[in-house]
Amino acid sequence: MDRNKVCVGAIAGAFGVRGEVRLKSFCAEPGAIATYGPLLAEDGRSYSVSLGPPVTNGIAARLSGIETREAAEALRGQRLYVDRDRLPALPDDEFYHADLIGLEVRDAGGALLGRVAAVLNHGAGDLLEVRPPQGAAILLPFTRAVVPTVDLTAGRIVADPPEGLIE
Repeated sequence: MDRNKVCVGAIAGAFGVRGEVRLKSFCAEPGAIATYGPLLAEDGRSYSVSLGPPVTNGIAARLSGIETREAAEALRGQRLYVDRDRLPALPDDEFYHADLIGLEVRDAGGALLGRVAAVLNHGAGDLLEVRPPQGAAILLPFTRAVVPTVDLTAGRIVADPPEGLIE
């Protein structure tokens, strides 16, 4: 997907027998995914969304044109995108994950730590997966204490990793 698209969710599989899907929303408010207009899937198809009730690991949803369980199941794993200009503006201290990926990460002394490869969240807060030029990936807690500076214009992050995190 191009940089003008932001991933707002993914299809986790079929739900029920009439074409509903289990939708994982990546929005701060999960129900907001239905308010951004048609969503674009990785395969190029566009869907309007109507949400049902919350279900285990997601929200039950109907996608336009999907009428059978088989059609819904065939969409499993598809990520859903929206045009960036449809998303709300964020305060200065908040960022869309898509904007962080690819940024250069340096420590407070200016040494290169690597580039952000992914933003992960396993329930306890966001982690930046930083890929150094050599060696294993580094997982940095995305907190103000560890990441005091994010400069999207300059394309860089300044990090102050906890003692012993990086050898």
